[in-house]
Amino acid sequence: MKQQRYLFKILALIMFGLFLLLAVYGGYSISTYGNRWFSFSRNPRVRAQKQTVIAGDILDRNGIVLATTVDGQRVYQQNEESRRAVVHLLGDSQGQVSNGVETFQTSYLYGFQTPLGERVSTLLAGETRRGDNVTLTIDSQLCTEIVRFFDRHSLTRGKRGAAVVMNYKTGELIASISLPNFDPMNITEATKADAGQPFWNRATQSVYPPGSSFKIITTVSALDNIPSVTGQEIACTGGLTVMNQTIHDYGGAIHEKLTLREAFKKSCNNVYAYIAQTLGDEKLRKTAESFGFNDNFLFRDLVVENSTYPTTNRNEFEIATTGIGQSALTATPMHMCMVAAAIANDGVMMEPRLLMNVQSAAGSTRATFQSKVYRTALSAENAATLQSYMRDVVKSGTGTSAAVPGLAICGKTGSAESSLSGSAMTYGWFIGYIENDDLPYAVSVLVESIEDGEGGGSTAAPIAADIFTYLKGAPSP
Repeated sequence: MKQQRYLFKILALIMFGLFLLLAVYGGYSISTYGNRWFSFSRNPRVRAQKQTVIAGDILDRNGIVLATTVDGQRVYQQNEESRRAVVHLLGDSQGQVSNGVETFQTSYLYGFQTPLGERVSTLLAGETRRGDNVTLTIDSQLCTEIVRFFDRHSLTRGKRGAAVVMNYKTGELIASISLPNFDPMNITEATKADAGQPFWNRATQSVYPPGSSFKIITTVSALDNIPSVTGQEIACTGGLTVMNQTIHDYGGAIHEKLTLREAFKKSCNNVYAYIAQTLGDEKLRKTAESFGFNDNFLFRDLVVENSTYPTTNRNEFEIATTGIGQSALTATPMHMCMVAAAIANDGVMMEPRLLMNVQSAAGSTRATFQSKVYRTALSAENAATLQSYMRDVVKSGTGTSAAVPGLAICGKTGSAESSLSGSAMTYGWFIGYIENDDLPYAVSVLVESIEDGEGGGSTAAPIAADIFTYLKGAPSP
């Protein structure tokens, strides 16, 4: 009998432990996946709540109302240009944009976080319940200006593309735009049929070959794994042949012998393909994964498509071209902004955050901004080396078009080749940051389908310069 009671106690403890584990996992799941559950369009609880609760307002960091509800209808900013600029961040009342604030923050906007006491008080008062007001970290005016910057330059006017700005110390998203955009208050059949896919958020959903911007990661891998690599000189003959295929430098350049610093500044494909071969696939992939490649991004405030370091079809040519940011390597503009931010932040990569604060209609605070470290991508020592190299790129390398008088700008250009619907396409990249504790901003700019003979230095870098200039005149964070 004693033995039986003992076994029952053990069984009870095991059951209690399992229930406790289930409760902990449930709490973790709600905190991690909660917004994804609420934003699911077929969630019957959400659909029912939307019929009885007036959605809260959405505001930017400066208090500008981006979305509100008037007579039961969702209304956006009066100025069309302004509401188009932030449409991919906010989403729209028809749900054409996936995972915008309108859907991803449903739990706040439609009052799911409202305490029972407040709900009862509203009910007794005979009032219609209102959801919480959500203030975002973004500067909506900067978003509008970035769209104008694309239109200002002849090489980017009318192009599809994306741009992201974030605070590299805190992870605050200051701007995120995608082109083409659309008017959320005038969605026509022509808009829906537009071949440019205006509903698609290129900043967070589209994955592109990062091109030479990936040389940041190849450089970090070389610093970690090749002894005395900074003191070596590597030959550039203008064409490195791997498996009967030749890797050329931009414009057929021949750089002869280059140090790692010089190769980075000149963005030499020959040297970086050689470095990738020297490293081997495993070491290069490990470094890429330390920056978040092949990870499942589960960020609290937004959905970002995963970036990929290829794991199949890995022959010597594919490894060599991965070192220069090609092969089957892909990343979003959002993630590449995080890469630049990690270099600026001494190796620490912050999670991108979009919520500044959440308040009830009565003024009670539901949530406030909290920064979160996503991971340590590289050592502080290697980050310092990359900071120096990226400074050179803007001072006298491929990224001089990103320079701004009075600011120390560090960056990396990139040009990447791919295909779309069977047609060859070249993408222009610039990722970089302001080296200034009072202006801790990182930037990523992506321009699709750039003209032959052009690169990230002539297309994306000038837009980055415009963004840095705007930030120079903006109030400190």
